[in-house]
Amino acid sequence: MRTQSPIKRRQSRQIMVGSVPVGGNAPIAVQSMTNSDTCDVEATIKQIQELESVGADIVRVSVPTMESAEAFREIRARTKMPLVADIHFDHHIALKVLEYGVDCLRINPGNIGREDRVRMVVESARDKNVPLRIGVNAGSLGKDLLRKYKEPNADAMVESALRHIEILDSYDFQDFKVSLKASEIFMTVEAYRKLAPQIEQPLHLGITEAGGLRSGTVKSSVGLGLLLMDGIGDTIRISLAANPVEEIKVGFDILKSLGLRQKGVNLVACPSCSRQNFDVIATVNELENRLEDITTPIDVSVVGCIVNGPGEAKISDIGLTGASPVNMSYINGKTSHKISNENLVNELEAMIRQKVKQKEEEKVNEELKEEHAG
Repeated sequence: MRTQSPIKRRQSRQIMVGSVPVGGNAPIAVQSMTNSDTCDVEATIKQIQELESVGADIVRVSVPTMESAEAFREIRARTKMPLVADIHFDHHIALKVLEYGVDCLRINPGNIGREDRVRMVVESARDKNVPLRIGVNAGSLGKDLLRKYKEPNADAMVESALRHIEILDSYDFQDFKVSLKASEIFMTVEAYRKLAPQIEQPLHLGITEAGGLRSGTVKSSVGLGLLLMDGIGDTIRISLAANPVEEIKVGFDILKSLGLRQKGVNLVACPSCSRQNFDVIATVNELENRLEDITTPIDVSVVGCIVNGPGEAKISDIGLTGASPVNMSYINGKTSHKISNENLVNELEAMIRQKVKQKEEEKVNEELKEEHAG
């Protein structure tokens, strides 16, 4: 098996978003946001189910109107997925979704208006044990902050966050998380690094408006990677101009690459060269498509020749090394049997699924032993 992550995570206060713990020693949660019209209940439910199927921990839904709040009521009744309602300015909408069973509110208390409105929302959230998320974006900073700092920067973002936090502190409300997002990597990273030592609450990471699937993945990987290496971050959202399902996939890939979350297939593959004894790229692409449903952690190596193949296979659950005339497969780092090119993907898939089944059975047996021991 591969080396565990050496990253020491920042210790934060734990909150609960529905059934998902965020912060403390909990795994870093991966979330996305629906981009359907919330009033189109069927489309929104379909998208939530798609996100759930690829492993999303939390889903955020925009609720900009009272009409969409009523739609949210039906959405809530039809899914157990932890839901965050994204609300701006209108405290009536916040109160309504709290009544309907939302798991977290993304709402900035400083933008709600009068003090009595803020108090109503905070008290309702407290009564229902619902956390809040303070979300600061570089593109929507207050006018006074822009006058003070001349332009969006990390200090302005941190000051904005601290203002909202001060409001919640005045009501002794501590169950919240904070995000500080900009589309510019350096600004985002600096802001999180400055705020992290000042509060105990969990931090929600993201590079906002990161771009399309490829460019947004690169920007998010660089920005979030820097912060996660620092131990900063309790939940993440990859903001892509793409199908929200891709946000979840990329999020888990980032966490897997740092050893911070093990979920699904960790596929190690060579870039291929003239030494390859089978079509590595086609094989890997086909395997990725076929194995998307697997959530059990498993390490798989697919290498086209004997230069690096055996070494990678020895630290994988399932491995394949290209060889002439026939390729060699490995299980738990030991040679298993030869596989011809003609049946390569089918046999690898079968081996992987058998290993996953074995891992799942072992996990069940361990849990039963712990129950009996307790």
